[in-house]
Amino acid sequence: MLPRETIDTTVLPPGERFGMWLDLVARTSAPLRIQSAHADDFAARADFIELGPIQLVEYQYPSLDATRTRKLVRQSDPELYILAFTTGGIGTSSQDGRRSEILAGEFTFYDGSRPHDVCHHATDPERDQATSIITLIPHAALPLPPQRMAALYGGRMSGSEGIGALLAQFLSQVTGHPEQYHAADASRLGTVGLDLATTMLGRHLVAEDAVPTEVRRRALLNQVQAYVHRHLGDATLGPQILADAHHISVRSLHRLFEAEHTTVASYIRSLRLARCQRDLSDPALRNQPVQTIAARWGFSDKAHFSRAFRAAYGVSPQEHRDGGSHPARIVNRPASTVNSLPAD
Repeated sequence: MLPRETIDTTVLPPGERFGMWLDLVARTSAPLRIQSAHADDFAARADFIELGPIQLVEYQYPSLDATRTRKLVRQSDPELYILAFTTGGIGTSSQDGRRSEILAGEFTFYDGSRPHDVCHHATDPERDQATSIITLIPHAALPLPPQRMAALYGGRMSGSEGIGALLAQFLSQVTGHPEQYHAADASRLGTVGLDLATTMLGRHLVAEDAVPTEVRRRALLNQVQAYVHRHLGDATLGPQILADAHHISVRSLHRLFEAEHTTVASYIRSLRLARCQRDLSDPALRNQPVQTIAARWGFSDKAHFSRAFRAAYGVSPQEHRDGGSHPARIVNRPASTVNSLPAD
């Protein structure tokens, strides 16, 4: 799984927990002057995941007020942008004269090389904790004009629509389920996260042209692929619906997938077949008719589904299901039928 480092202050006596947290923040991002009403017993946790060009940090704590002064900037400057996604609690973000109230489900953005103030409190300190997912982005890694980024400092951005929603889903999925990914996936996942963050920030700058073409292409591809995953069971899903949903032409959609060495139809079909194969192998779904499973994943025509399944796996859907209950028969099946699926 993805390597994850966890720091939990509750392993120490209550009186030592806040000091541990101050040391942690100073080491991992940038020194801050931090105050908290819970400093005498600061029960908090931080999970760190390195993803190539970026780092994700999932925070949980009761409340804190943090200030980065000019003096602290002069003492230490890791040259990082901070993109914070609030998942629980309420807060404020202030930098360069701009101040915003940040609610759960919203992003804020600031530059660790400049003075700023951040407050984040649990909605109900007696029962809940304030939670967030922080993306640390080196200045050199963000392919946007540095001189234009100040327009975003201390502002708020939605995490419930458009690219912001996709980035929020990505961050929540990776930090919530690191066991679903291999360590070798880290760099590629970091590129995906950076592309999504860059595109979201670029759109809020009203400067789509400032985002490199390849970054925009990959971000749009990720958005389209996420849409396909969410609507895979819709039998009408096809190029026109995908193009309309993303406000692009069908021709542009096809060009988007050409760079991935596949077609839109092939991508959808391979995902549907993979879901059908999985469900047909599931003993818990043994009593469901083959066609019911096929229809669940968008195959409305029985004969078409059977032909497509045999072309992909070398056996009919029923033969695959029957073989699934007899391990000895699976061993004798050519391995190439399993490995012929394109990667998700």
